Formats: sequence, structure tokens, C-alpha cells
Amino acid sequence: MFTTIVVATDGSELGDRVMDVAQKLAVGSKAKVVVVHVKELAVGKSFVYPIRVDEDEIEAKIAKQVANMKAAGVDAEFREHALKMGGPAHLIAEDARDVGADLIAVGTRGHGAVTGVLVGSVAHRLLGIAPCPVLVVPPPR
Repeated sequence: MFTTIVVATDGSELGDRVMDVAQKLAVGSKAKVVVVHVKELAVGKSFVYPIRVDEDEIEAKIAKQVANMKAAGVDAEFREHALKMGGPAHLIAEDARDVGADLIAVGTRGHGAVTGVLVGSVAHRLLGIAPCPVLVVPPPR
């Protein structure tokens, strides 16, 4: 069904859920999984810092999840990006284009359309710019 699945994760619990869904799809389809994480940076006159103080732990957690996928027999790779300005959706879409993905899996926090636009929903933005279908995984109810 799928040959290459790009998984966008921020390392949150919802990101974990997206990883689980993507792994199940990959196993069923024998698809390759490319996990993408975008570290957003705060930029000042004389500094550049990750917005999230636990960024190192997040990256280590995602790397371990990718290693676990590989151990389960999934062809998986981990791509990391750092972003000073703009939204992560463009980098995710670019990676999907680069690897010829036929699906992007991403989570959503369940904000309404207006809140998503105001706070910058990555899932919402991907729906408009992705080169392939986007599977949006909702939070648990």
C-alpha cells in the first residue's frame, strides 16, 4: 500500500502515538519510514537556543524510537532539522519530496480550525503544501 512514510514528530505523547500508527502501517506495507523532527530555535542579537529546554532529551527519545522500529524489522531513518524562522511544515514537506514519500503521518492537538490557524498548526499547514496525502492522527479521546 505505502512504500515510504514520513513521520513528523515533536517527541510529545501525541508524537509517540503517530510513531506507533506509522510503524503499524509500515509493517503492514513493508514501507520505509523516515522520521522527521524539527528543532525550533529562538534567535536573539547574540544567541541561538532551542525553544524547548529539553530538546536533547527529545532528540534522544526519538532516536531510540527509530532504533526500536529498526529492531522490529522496519527500514527506518531519522532526520533532524533546526529552524530559526518559519514553520516546520515546509521542512517536513521538503523531506517528503526528497524521499518520494507517498504518505506523511502527523499528529494534531485537536484545536479547532481558528485556533490551529492562530497558533500555527503544522498538520493544517501540511494539508496545503504536502506533495502526498497527509494522515492526521488525533489525540486520544
